[in-house]
Amino acid sequence: MQIVRHYTDVPPALRGPVVAIGNFDGVHRGHQAVVANAAALADELGVPLGVIIFEPHPREYFQPDGPEFRLMSFRDKARLLERLGVDILYVLTFDSEMSNKTAPEFVDDVLVQGLGVLHVVVGYDYAFGRGRSGDTSVLSWMGLMEGFGVTVVEPMTLHGAKSESAPELFSSTKIREHLAEGRPRHAADLLGHWWSVDGRVQKGDQRGRTIGFPTANVSLENYIVPKLGVYAVQVEFEDPDARGAGGKSDTQIVDGVANIGRRPTFDKEDVLLEVHLFDFEGDLYGRHIRVSFVEFLRPETKFDGLDSLKAQIAKDCEAARSVLEENRQLLTAYERGLDQIAGHDGAR
Repeated sequence: MQIVRHYTDVPPALRGPVVAIGNFDGVHRGHQAVVANAAALADELGVPLGVIIFEPHPREYFQPDGPEFRLMSFRDKARLLERLGVDILYVLTFDSEMSNKTAPEFVDDVLVQGLGVLHVVVGYDYAFGRGRSGDTSVLSWMGLMEGFGVTVVEPMTLHGAKSESAPELFSSTKIREHLAEGRPRHAADLLGHWWSVDGRVQKGDQRGRTIGFPTANVSLENYIVPKLGVYAVQVEFEDPDARGAGGKSDTQIVDGVANIGRRPTFDKEDVLLEVHLFDFEGDLYGRHIRVSFVEFLRPETKFDGLDSLKAQIAKDCEAARSVLEENRQLLTAYERGLDQIAGHDGAR
């Protein structure tokens, strides 16, 4: 997948795509449906499949001091979009110039003159242009005038098309609500994959080593903070010492238990993700890991000393192992679903 960060002076080979447009925060199942529709059209027309996103997220631009809300990092978003078969990811800067473009200016400057799109696919609630003045009706009318096609993907739920008996839409807002209330599996049902935090392992107090439970610490900066507490997780990272096809590092997946919290036992205030990997020995400092949240186990608790904390962590490990083993098939089900959307092998 190629990444393009400007809509001006785009090379000819990267023009003329079918594009899906959106923020795609979480790349949930609704987003996946939009990309799948665009992929089918791109295959039919024999042109590249593109996705247009904006960085920073418009919400961050307009509310720079607001609470963190992102469901995933740019790195993880790009990874999932590539898995869905996207050929070109257009990452457009959302700044004062972009935010002040009217709907017609966005269509003319970006879609027509910049990228030369053949077809655009968007979700039912797509809005664009200064003050969100353009909607799907405006986009469809302008596509007719400018000579490109427009497809609007209707709202979907866990049970198919929207209906009275299936009111829960695939929605980033609803996913955030599930995470805030400690329901990662409900979030995963809407995402179509496990919610995860992707980040670089940093050095902490190294207190876990002294009590027999070493942890990999990852900052939650720029991520939504889910319900504080202990979770059963899976941890994924590349093993530089193991090489797969093409000489690439093999991916290692290890079960674990994680705590997201302020560590009240040690009078800390910042929120940190601490992960203990089961049956693993190695140095992860400075390396990127992806922590996928499978089940909420218990709220964060303040203990009266290290012995009490150590005893509870042992219980947490046992509970996490049990949960992960009971759900071993479910742990790979979402991955299979992503492969099916992408054509089984990650390529269209």
